Amino acid sequence: MSSMAVFFSVIAAVLIGAVSPGPSFVLVSRIAVSRSRKAGLAAALGMGTGSVIFATLALFGLSALLMKVEWLYIALRVAGGLYLIYVGIRIWRHAPDDLPIDAPATPAAGGIARNFFFALGTQLSNPKTAIFYGSIFAALLPAAPAPWLLLTVPPAVFLVEVGCYAVVTLAFSSNRPRALYVGSKLWIDRVAGAVIGALGARLVAEGLPRHIWR
Repeated sequence: MSSMAVFFSVIAAVLIGAVSPGPSFVLVSRIAVSRSRKAGLAAALGMGTGSVIFATLALFGLSALLMKVEWLYIALRVAGGLYLIYVGIRIWRHAPDDLPIDAPATPAAGGIARNFFFALGTQLSNPKTAIFYGSIFAALLPAAPAPWLLLTVPPAVFLVEVGCYAVVTLAFSSNRPRALYVGSKLWIDRVAGAVIGALGARLVAEGLPRHIWR
């Protein structure tokens, strides 16, 4: 397979992973619909930054390290799961809070930087992302990839991830989804909080050694 074919195969695999629903999708869509389009785009950048960090580390062997050093992988999974549980509880607790009617025209709650780092933290909370990229690279990249592949894959991952979440932001920050959110904020936030919390609990449960549950 040519290097160009390898490149597009990797990007296609990343695209499939990016469009799969998960805590990142839930978080970005909620930020876009409840705060502003700018806030959603900041979150999209945060998600893309987290992805490119994991992708770059995977190229340097982080995924192989996590698979060999079990305690490190367990620690990262448990810590990431606890963070997602915290995010879910936070969203649930603030579900009854009123949403300002002029929210789309005002700066996002906490500022653009806060939304960026909140999304970045959520993306980095799941070490399975590093395994995901490591698996893709192990399956598709040759043993000695061309230098230009190593230089172009991480930026391409960033563009794919940001592009996907930007589309989510544009879709959920439009008038109709926002009107639906305003009318059903309590239950939408509670569902979002429950989903993110459940995903965090699953990470914790899967990360702990099996003998603990016996």
